[in-house]
Amino acid sequence: MVTNDQGLVRLKHVVMEKVCRLAWEDKLDAEHIDRIVFELIPGPKPVWRCCIYKEREIIRQRIRLAQAQTPHPDIHSDNIIQVIDPACDSCPISAYSVTDNCRFCMGKPCLSSCKLGAISPGENRMHIDSSKCKECGLCAKACPYEAIVHLERPCKKACPVDAITYDEYGFCVIDENKCIQCGHCIHSCPFGAIGSKTYLVDVIRQIKAGKEVIAMCAPATEGQFGEDISMAAMKSVLKKIGFSDMVEVGLGGDMTAAYEALEWSEALKEERKMTTSCCPAFINMLKKHFPEQYAKNKSETVSPMVAVSRYLKATHPGCVTVFIGPCIAKKSEAQNKSIPDNADYALTYGELHALRMSKDLKYEPVEEEYQEASAWGKGFAGSGGVASAVLECMKERGEDTEGITLMACAGGDECRKALLLLKAGRLQEDFIEGMICPGGCVGGPSRHKTEGELTRARKVLLSKADDRKILENLKSYPMDKFSMKRNGS
Repeated sequence: MVTNDQGLVRLKHVVMEKVCRLAWEDKLDAEHIDRIVFELIPGPKPVWRCCIYKEREIIRQRIRLAQAQTPHPDIHSDNIIQVIDPACDSCPISAYSVTDNCRFCMGKPCLSSCKLGAISPGENRMHIDSSKCKECGLCAKACPYEAIVHLERPCKKACPVDAITYDEYGFCVIDENKCIQCGHCIHSCPFGAIGSKTYLVDVIRQIKAGKEVIAMCAPATEGQFGEDISMAAMKSVLKKIGFSDMVEVGLGGDMTAAYEALEWSEALKEERKMTTSCCPAFINMLKKHFPEQYAKNKSETVSPMVAVSRYLKATHPGCVTVFIGPCIAKKSEAQNKSIPDNADYALTYGELHALRMSKDLKYEPVEEEYQEASAWGKGFAGSGGVASAVLECMKERGEDTEGITLMACAGGDECRKALLLLKAGRLQEDFIEGMICPGGCVGGPSRHKTEGELTRARKVLLSKADDRKILENLKSYPMDKFSMKRNGS
């Protein structure tokens, strides 16, 4: 996982790994959970908080998240993203603050600019009363020394839909009616106060129960663990963990592209704008913040994850499907039980790391080759990849794609701007490809390499893929055995 605080990430992984080890041994009881807490926080002195008691409570709440529970038993929420309150206590409450640059000048333009009485002279500089301040920013604009600064918490700054506020105690509060489950706030918090529910224990129990549990690796997987770790290598380590098999979700990319191409052709005839359906955070943004466009303009084709899950459940009745990728929002998509034959669970690469370590396994190169997706399906991981595959399908069907225009959006701000244009009737392009993460799925919250490292490794791995065509590739699969429509019709 790429982050500026490797120590924090390490702690998250250690907690999940220890929970996984207990789950494999059927020892997830209060006594053994207490042992984890005291092993990680032995005391008597705290390591990174004010006291060992707060540190231990944070670990307890992380253990609950690792079991797909809310951080506290009194909290009842279906939201994937959750706040660990004991860890959220060191950020400034005030959005505007007076710095040491304040000259305590005679004119005091900040004082006269504030109509709410929120500013008053202190002992050595001006003071802002956070209980009165409405964060208008007029005082900062009025100060000739630029001594008043706007302090925006990193979690709030990272949220593309303004779903984060704070309560009277300064704790982060997530508005679940706005939250699109993208997870960008999680890794922006330097205190690790925001996390996501994890379905590792559920997956382990399904494997231990003897179910046919099949992993589905996202196209973004290639390159995440170095240029030597191919999809075949991923399949090898996943089988050692206990999965029955693994299928690359790039195959689902081929499936989605083929059926979205049919929708695009129809939309062009109707002169109707369309959006893609692959990024669950983008779909959540569309549904919650642009409901009219969600109903009118969204593709009805399922995402690659759902496509592969349906294919597997049609060919392996009773199997359990588990998506693995860099995406937090996929957990919310898998949780959506209104989608028939959806993936049962979704794990991130960080969670896979904990699962792998709980079995003391390493990623190792293999000689075997494995490919089920075309290069176009594999390309779904990057910005513009979905649209490129859809246009390729249209060309393979003999359609003229000359003149078709596309707005490829990568990042929350770009997606929101595109949807605002669509809502206002000012979108010039025919189609919107929306991905909430910068760079596309490869830039997801749980990515394991920097952008440069990923680019180099993916270039090496993707260069080994053959040149099969999308529609020709799909002839090898029973596409008549399952639906590619979201509602399953």
